[in-house]
Amino acid sequence: MRSEFEVNRAVEQYSDMIRRICLCHLKNAADTEDVFQTVFLKYMLYEGDFEDAGHEKAWMIRVAVNACKDYLKSLFRRPTVSLDELGEAAAIPPEQHEVLDAVLALPEKYRDVIYLHYYEGYSAAEIGRILKKKENTVYSLLSRGRAMLKETLGGDL
Repeated sequence: MRSEFEVNRAVEQYSDMIRRICLCHLKNAADTEDVFQTVFLKYMLYEGDFEDAGHEKAWMIRVAVNACKDYLKSLFRRPTVSLDELGEAAAIPPEQHEVLDAVLALPEKYRDVIYLHYYEGYSAAEIGRILKKKENTVYSLLSRGRAMLKETLGGDL
């Protein structure tokens, strides 16, 4: 872990450059500040030594670019709507409200996989990555969730 002096020096020396890099990639001041903090946190925790100032600067640039890319592809950045609000959405035809209400009434582990699969169109492999579950577990949860829905809706599936 780097000393407070080293971190302060790096912030003074590279802050403008890191902000510009982040702003170019993220095009948003709030997101830029989040990634900016991440970059300097990584610098503070980095245990390695730099050969010279040029190596340190190149490392900072690479970390900033990678942090921006990670931030842009994170699930956090995807537009989301809570499942509870979804039931109130006007875009859902009235005949589907009963099905959606049944989905929302499922236990969380079944509700999440059913929603992601049928409403968002994710595959079992993608759902597994999102929820950090094995693909076969997702298939089992989908099967059990469908069975629960079938029982709740009286075989309408």
